[in-house]
Amino acid sequence: MEFFPLYLSAKLALITTLVLIVIASPLAYVLACFTWPGKTFVDALINLPIALPPTVIGFYLLCLLGPRGTIGSFWDNLFGGSILFTFAGIVVACATYSLPFAIQPIKATFEKLDPRLRESAFVLGLSPLATFFRVVLPNSKNGIAAAAILVFLHSLGAFGVILMVGGSIPGETKVASIAIYEAVESFQYEKAWLLSLAFLPVSYFFLLLVNRLTRREAS
Repeated sequence: MEFFPLYLSAKLALITTLVLIVIASPLAYVLACFTWPGKTFVDALINLPIALPPTVIGFYLLCLLGPRGTIGSFWDNLFGGSILFTFAGIVVACATYSLPFAIQPIKATFEKLDPRLRESAFVLGLSPLATFFRVVLPNSKNGIAAAAILVFLHSLGAFGVILMVGGSIPGETKVASIAIYEAVESFQYEKAWLLSLAFLPVSYFFLLLVNRLTRREAS
């Protein structure tokens, strides 16, 4: 049970990554390949979590996910319980916090694609949706994979926003970053060292992988 927070962090990061890649890919396609009114404002709104402190994001999510909040009341009516201080709650919090880290790399990848590919697809009669699945995605695999790794690493180390929305419930919301903080607070430095040490090889390996994918995409 001592190292269960590491498993919980990995589970949270994996689910958040899968959710965000599914959400971010079509959003990035619309932002990168089309011009429409209000695009600049939507782009800025998506990137807002980068500028805001995690505790501020956590506070707003606490209001939204609470019993009187829009999402919280809907969740309560649907499942008969609060989403706050649950694993589902920290997935929502982590996905909101990490959204720009999924959108921006994928958007940059889509913008680098030769526009003649999409133009040829349109000439051949493909709809924008079909072009997205049959032309844009297959030619952006490396960029999407790099974005997925960045989201995974960012979610793996999330702290403030998770603490605000999920608290520190063992086996439910007590992820590794919170466990390390509590271990230091209680002077359990050996436990903090062991938990912290687990992050180093994983983070280093994935960063090497991102660099390799980025170089391959550039070439």
